Amino acid sequence: MGIYILRRLALIIPTLVGIMLLNFIIVQAAPGGPVEQLIAEMEGHGGSALARAAGGDTGGEVASASSGDTRGSRGLPPELLAEIEKMYGFDKPAPERFLKMLKDYATFDFGDSFFRDRSVVELILDKMPVSISLGLWSTLIIYLISIPLGIRKAVHDGSRFDVWTSSAIVVGYAIPGFLFAILLIVLFAGGSYFDWFPLRGLTSSNFEQLNWYQKIADYFWHLALPVTANVIGGFATLTLLTKNSFLDEIGKQYVVTARAKGLEEKQVLYGHVFRNAMLIVIASLPGVLVSLFFTGSLLIEVIFSLDGLGLLGFEAALNRDYPVIFGTLFIFTLMGLVLKLISDITYMLVDPRIDFESREGA
Repeated sequence: MGIYILRRLALIIPTLVGIMLLNFIIVQAAPGGPVEQLIAEMEGHGGSALARAAGGDTGGEVASASSGDTRGSRGLPPELLAEIEKMYGFDKPAPERFLKMLKDYATFDFGDSFFRDRSVVELILDKMPVSISLGLWSTLIIYLISIPLGIRKAVHDGSRFDVWTSSAIVVGYAIPGFLFAILLIVLFAGGSYFDWFPLRGLTSSNFEQLNWYQKIADYFWHLALPVTANVIGGFATLTLLTKNSFLDEIGKQYVVTARAKGLEEKQVLYGHVFRNAMLIVIASLPGVLVSLFFTGSLLIEVIFSLDGLGLLGFEAALNRDYPVIFGTLFIFTLMGLVLKLISDITYMLVDPRIDFESREGA
């Protein structure tokens, strides 16, 4: 196992470089970069924007400049354009910028945001609690409900319980999370009916004045509706995956042999079937975690005014805030690769018969 882990860790580096290079090329080709946005802002706001950007006294010159379709026809002084490009790091060729980015990222130096006047690390650490809270509790609830439900559906395959629960989870899967979030707000957050839950933030304004158990209650009070909206569509895939995996294992010869030996049904189910059936469920965990932590809760964060990583990345893409875009991409990709490695290790711990080293050697 040790050699396999080292090999996988070594593969993380070229994988990261390849993903970053691909996205770097795509972003460079996209129109409307930060330089163009700042120029447009300066033309719209006159000298004040220019003074803020360049720190000089050329505001009147730019304010009187005529706009055009290209930088040259806009009438901006060439030295000002050069200064703006240098400020954003675009005074160097793209390969040099990419290599510098890789060198900085190797030491987790992601630079500063173009538009927020804060470092990327500070922004990510500031937004991380929201995304972790949503992702962690959503994943925990989905797994705690879906796995037992999937096992029971497999044991009672074809029964009334199996039919109506399948209908319920498919309907839940068909309802978009953001639509369900709006419904929860209308029903329980001061919409047309009840006013039981808050609408904004992860904690109350007087959170620091509360004692420890009141802080816990306040935290979960704010999370109740966002987490509910986030998990409503997450049960279907995992529940049906668990059910089908168990059904496949229950029909195998080793289960028939275990029953023939006189073992109780619970011993057969949880002592033999469970370990093999859960492999495919474990394999899906990294994807579920990455999705719920960083991408799946974007609209939920917006609707409930939760300032998390999903919203940060979305706004950075709109504003062409390259340091934030590439910094969050680097972290998300690295975490995804590490979680995938943890998934493979868990595979081997759950079933020692699995040997990834021999498979790679073959």
